[in-house]
Amino acid sequence: MPDFVSIPIPGSTRARLLDAGIARFQELGYERASVVQIANDAGVTTGSLYHHFGNKLGLYVVIRDEFETRMTERMEGAAAALGGAGRRAVQAGLEVAFDAAVRFGVTRILAEPRPDQTPDTIAALLRELLPRSARPAGAMLSAAWRAALLAVADGVSPSEAKAGMSWVLNTRSAA
Repeated sequence: MPDFVSIPIPGSTRARLLDAGIARFQELGYERASVVQIANDAGVTTGSLYHHFGNKLGLYVVIRDEFETRMTERMEGAAAALGGAGRRAVQAGLEVAFDAAVRFGVTRILAEPRPDQTPDTIAALLRELLPRSARPAGAMLSAAWRAALLAVADGVSPSEAKAGMSWVLNTRSAA
């Protein structure tokens, strides 16, 4: 879980930078978003971004960590409602987190690889929810979830992307 980051006062420089960062990272992805664009969108100087976050990566990490925490909390809640582990709990967790990512408008942010090489918190949670013999599937299921989110970011309707993800999650091996 990330270190506690204070909730910014609405309208403050920090809040405006976070909002602008979310919008640009969602629209363009981490690599294509620029510090200048984000600062301009926030109505501040690039120096303000560096003051509050150190650099573009610092801003991105705060945003990504916050939304990954929100997703894992939702996944844990959905899984707990279905007994805490197993196929149904994993599927419910992924579907609830998918819906939340779409609602929050952070599908591209959560779909793209992290530039800071932080381990995949979604895959780690999924491994905990899977039986021991299926734990390697945590990374695969996380990848399917992220692919569905990226499809939405690239223009596929959320219902179509979710249906595709659900189909993958319901596929069982013949073994």
